[in-house]
Amino acid sequence: MKQGNFTTWFKSGSPWVWMNAGAVAIAVIMTLGLLLLIAVRGLSHFWPADVIEAEYTIPGQPTITLIGEVTTREQVPTERLHGAGLPVDPEKTEFMDRELLKVGNRDLYGADFRWIVADWLENERAPEDIVVIERREWGNFYGYLLQVKQAGQVIAEGDQAWTALQPAVDRALGIYDEIHALETGAIGKINAELERIRLRERGYELDNALTDDRKAQLEAERKVQNDLYAELEANLIDLYREFNRDSIRVRAMDGREKDINLSAVVRVFQPNAMGPTAKVGHYFSKLWEFVSDEPREANTEGGVFPAIFGTVMMVLLMSIIVTPFGVLAAVYLREYARQGAVTRTIRIAVNNLAGVPSIVYGVFGLGFFIYLLGGNIDQLFFPESLPAPTLGTGGLLWASLTLALLTVPVVIVATEEGLTRIPRSLREGSLALGATKSETLWKVILPMSSPAMMTGLILAVARAAGEVAPLMLVGVVKLAPTLPLNGNYPYLHLDQKFMHLGFHIYDVGFQSPNVEAARPLVYATALLLVGVIAALNFAAVSIRNHLREKYKALEN
Repeated sequence: MKQGNFTTWFKSGSPWVWMNAGAVAIAVIMTLGLLLLIAVRGLSHFWPADVIEAEYTIPGQPTITLIGEVTTREQVPTERLHGAGLPVDPEKTEFMDRELLKVGNRDLYGADFRWIVADWLENERAPEDIVVIERREWGNFYGYLLQVKQAGQVIAEGDQAWTALQPAVDRALGIYDEIHALETGAIGKINAELERIRLRERGYELDNALTDDRKAQLEAERKVQNDLYAELEANLIDLYREFNRDSIRVRAMDGREKDINLSAVVRVFQPNAMGPTAKVGHYFSKLWEFVSDEPREANTEGGVFPAIFGTVMMVLLMSIIVTPFGVLAAVYLREYARQGAVTRTIRIAVNNLAGVPSIVYGVFGLGFFIYLLGGNIDQLFFPESLPAPTLGTGGLLWASLTLALLTVPVVIVATEEGLTRIPRSLREGSLALGATKSETLWKVILPMSSPAMMTGLILAVARAAGEVAPLMLVGVVKLAPTLPLNGNYPYLHLDQKFMHLGFHIYDVGFQSPNVEAARPLVYATALLLVGVIAALNFAAVSIRNHLREKYKALEN
């Protein structure tokens, strides 16, 4: 390219266009790459991998039999293995292959995973009769099925054991669902009603108004609930007796035999005997369990439905709170406040609030909302519950308010921008036709600026849904006993602690005692959090686009 042509091309601004296009392309590639990495590492966890059996011989030690899934393969320096006390010679070879084997059976071996040197593994095979037993405690069991028992009596063994096992597992799972529904449904309602009776009685005592008639009435109500509970308890005892009836006898890789009650079993399968169709069905069954079930095993197994529910509920409440406050503040600053030094100072303060670290909002929420506001509300309206706090502790309400405070600057700025873009001629035309200023505001200005309000809400949701630091101080917990929305009065429990996908990722990834088992769930939960945020934003974007099309004619 000649010098003149290059100068003309450079002055035309084309280099900056290409530079911006390249930056956008790189950003898109990096984002897609990150999502692909998370998806591959998270979703592959649910695939039923083959289970190997092999002999493992460490030089100078007896040969042992290992059974498990190979989860990781890597090359490591021989010096590293030598430093770990393994009998290897760094002078013979520089690197050696090692594998991370998920051997399960934590109740027998103390750990789910074991690192092995691949060169010392011999006679590797994949027998079809190896069973994988997912348990509610102690993780997976890998081994061989020997017997199926009913009330302690052997009903099937050998080749017939597998045929008799699946109906017994399905029966136990059905009873478990009945027990869970009974405990969380009818018995949960009775416990909630008994607690309300206790609080009413305590309230009468504090007011010195517990008369004999009221005491008799409360006792009668309590007796009704206790009688209902006695009936349900008898039913529950029968269900537990049936639940604990069946068991199996299995053999681990070291030859030890163990009895496992089917009440502790979630799923039993033979991955080496499964065809492609069966594995696909198993895969989607595990995915559904992940998004619809409750967590177990210190959040390293089971599902994350309570965390999904808590995240969505908190975001919806935050949106309901932040939108009117942000819009009202923006309308006042743009339409009513006198434009001067004070207004400019307020705008600068609002912009600065958007840059305050989120943990600072968490500390403010803890001090103001929980200790000051919640504590005083407890003293005034819930004295019968003290010293146990009602609103003077972290909960869904204070978490939503804290995140509303964190995101209100975004809504204010976006709404102000939308109000600024409305032509002055529309305002003047409305006033000239006889409309008052308030009528102009409600019927012309706010409807036309609604797309900008939705833009602010989209930005607020995108930021709030992924926040973790402030929530750790104002209401999120590792495991919530019940959902904040259930069938017990008052149905929506704003004072209740809740689970959150972001905190779940932190807890599983950094607080779990079983790091290797937790790592795939960190990726899967992160992908799910991205999906939840994308779904919420997609809904908001759809509403915004609808409003934009609706009022486009007025703008033109």
